[in-house]
Amino acid sequence: MANVTVIGAQWGDEGKGKIVDWLAERADAVIRFQGGHNAGHTLVIGEKVFKLSLLPSGIVRGTFSVIGNGVVLDPWALRDEVAKLRGQGVEITPDNLAVADNCPLILPFHRDLDALREDASGQGKIGTTRRGIGPAYEDKVGRRAIRVCDLAHLDALDPQLDRLCAHHDALRAGFGEPPVDRAELLAQLAEIAPFVLEFAQPVWKRLGEIRRAGARMLFEGAQGVLLDVDHGTYPFVTSSNTVTGTASGGSGLGPQATGFVLGIVKAYTTRVGSGPFPTELQDEVGQRLGERGHEFGTVTGRQRRCGWFDATLVRQSCAVAGVTGIALTKLDVLDGFAKLKICTGYRLNGRVLDYFPAHAGDQAAVQPIYEEMDGWHESTAGARSWVDLPAQAIKYIKRVEELIQCPVALVSTSPERDDTILVRDPFAD
Repeated sequence: MANVTVIGAQWGDEGKGKIVDWLAERADAVIRFQGGHNAGHTLVIGEKVFKLSLLPSGIVRGTFSVIGNGVVLDPWALRDEVAKLRGQGVEITPDNLAVADNCPLILPFHRDLDALREDASGQGKIGTTRRGIGPAYEDKVGRRAIRVCDLAHLDALDPQLDRLCAHHDALRAGFGEPPVDRAELLAQLAEIAPFVLEFAQPVWKRLGEIRRAGARMLFEGAQGVLLDVDHGTYPFVTSSNTVTGTASGGSGLGPQATGFVLGIVKAYTTRVGSGPFPTELQDEVGQRLGERGHEFGTVTGRQRRCGWFDATLVRQSCAVAGVTGIALTKLDVLDGFAKLKICTGYRLNGRVLDYFPAHAGDQAAVQPIYEEMDGWHESTAGARSWVDLPAQAIKYIKRVEELIQCPVALVSTSPERDDTILVRDPFAD
């Protein structure tokens, strides 16, 4: 059977939740492989709205869902999210949710450090969610993280705490904060351990068995390629690799398992937080896009910055992430615009670029080169086939395909899962 990997091909917030939910019904397992509870996926199912930050989107459908080892796990956030979804009628048990036993944990002092650094950064603010994701990843690569499996061996944690506190106590002192209270931390971990350990297992082994059985797996990315710590708009990025290759390392499966790579792309461009944004519109057009698209972050509630579609950025994202086909979302938000613009390249110091440069100063200085198209006055909201779309909307989609050098596999025309035009079935490959 074919597997599918879903990633965001812009700065996140592209509508991955709906697409994953749409695909999850035919998947046997849905796997989160990177990020933390700084992600935000909104699912609209009938009259119910589900807002997920950490749990894979498949959990709402009852599909076996996995939090892979590439995720940094806040155990208290997991407990609260499980309780919230159970309150909405979603059944969550060890039969349909597994947590990798080698997941690193986000601890309370990670959240503290995230906020302290952000507050002290002045003009260098990254715009983090202050949820401790970055500091937790730092401890992972610094070989001092506490992991899910450690929760079953708290009486043997002293050597790891020595390494952890040697690092964090020095940082906290620099901010005028007291050292980590080890006794309180151990008490907090002892309290949450039974809940987390109920779901803990060697995920790599379970997924290997599922794969050998020929089942369909759906890998669910968080954030977007332009927030990748290597390939994104550094330093205004997240703390993990968001590209397709992370699905194998972050789940314990090999690179052959990733299958069809579906890049989720909004029909315009948005971004949350600080950082360069060449096509940003700080006028009534940008405001109109934000209002019509309900552009507020699922996790933070922050208003998203809005702008025209940037084909140069998406082409670059599709190239570095190996995207097979895209799902174009929120096409209906563009209904009623007399004219639409697409960025096809940039000007920088008298040169024309067909890529986004790596240096932050150059990224902030580029000027977009626009191509203008006629818009359409008819509604695309709720369209489920090509014949439901205005001719000009189809022209827009076809031009996007040409410019990003990647075919459209799906078109989404509303938050409702069935308002989707299927061009190419990712699971059929």
